[in-house]
Amino acid sequence: MIVFSNTTPFVALASIQQLDLMPRLFQRIHVVEEVVAECRAGGRIPVPELTRLPWIQVVSATPLVYSTLLLALDKGEKHTLDMAIQYRADWVIIDEKIGRNVAEYLGLNVVGTLGILLKAKQAGWIASFSQSVMAMQSQGIFYHPRLIRKLATAVGE
Repeated sequence: MIVFSNTTPFVALASIQQLDLMPRLFQRIHVVEEVVAECRAGGRIPVPELTRLPWIQVVSATPLVYSTLLLALDKGEKHTLDMAIQYRADWVIIDEKIGRNVAEYLGLNVVGTLGILLKAKQAGWIASFSQSVMAMQSQGIFYHPRLIRKLATAVGE
C-alpha cells in the first residue's frame, strides 16, 4: 500500500504523542522533501526528525505536473498531492479543506488526522477519540466541531 502524508497530520499527532498510529495503520508513509523541511522548520509543536523514523519513506519531488490546479496550496501540499498521483497512492493523509478537496478532485483517497484517530479508536489503540481530539485542541489544533461530534458519535462517544 502506498500512502503519502502532508505536514499537518504529523504535527497534530505529535501534539498528543500519537505518531505511532500512522505506521500501525499504514506500515509505511511516503513524504516529499518539502514536508520533511516543513516539519524540521518547527513551530509550537515539535515533530521528530522524519528522516530518522524507520517507517518514513522520503520521496524527491519532481517538477509539478498539475501546477495550475495546485496553485492555491502550500509547497508541501502541492508536492504531496502531485507525487501521490505519480505514485498512484492508495491514500493521502491531509487535513486542510482545500487540499482535501483538490485531492478528491484528482481521484485520490483521502483520510485526515481525525480519520486516523477514528480508526485507532475502533481498533482499540486509543482509549477515547473525543479525549484525543480535545488534547489536540488544547495544543492549538483546530477541527470543525460538527465533524468532531459526527465522528465521536460514530464510535459511540
